[in-house]
Amino acid sequence: MSLKIRINDDMKAAMRARDTARLGAIRLLMAAMKQREVDERIQLDDAAIVAIIDKMLKQRRDSIEQYEKAGRQDLVDAEKFEVAVLSAYMPTALSNDEIAAAVVAAVSTSGAAGPQDMGKVMALLKPQLAGRADMGEVSKLVKAKLTA
Repeated sequence: MSLKIRINDDMKAAMRARDTARLGAIRLLMAAMKQREVDERIQLDDAAIVAIIDKMLKQRRDSIEQYEKAGRQDLVDAEKFEVAVLSAYMPTALSNDEIAAAVVAAVSTSGAAGPQDMGKVMALLKPQLAGRADMGEVSKLVKAKLTA
């Protein structure tokens, strides 16, 4: 089943269950997907949907950090709930060992010799690891591998 169909089915289930909080989070996702389809005049595939969800998750995590600094626990709880709902649609995360192995393979495949070749390595890794690993952490690993 495609991710788009699964999200739509979950939205219908949330409507039937009268789960307004879950329904609101799913509707935000559906709106972001529809906006991208209309803006770019494309049909989204699962990889594009995962990229949208990843971006939304990053926004929510940033918001949680800001709300915690401001002492707004009610908003922190709401954002954490949305993170939980959105995370359910992400592919399973890779372990640290799997990420390290992918970095080593990408470095050898690209023939990277130093930090100046970081862009080549990241270009290879991004399609493989998008949505399955924190790309900020992957970037740190690549940088450490290329400077060592």
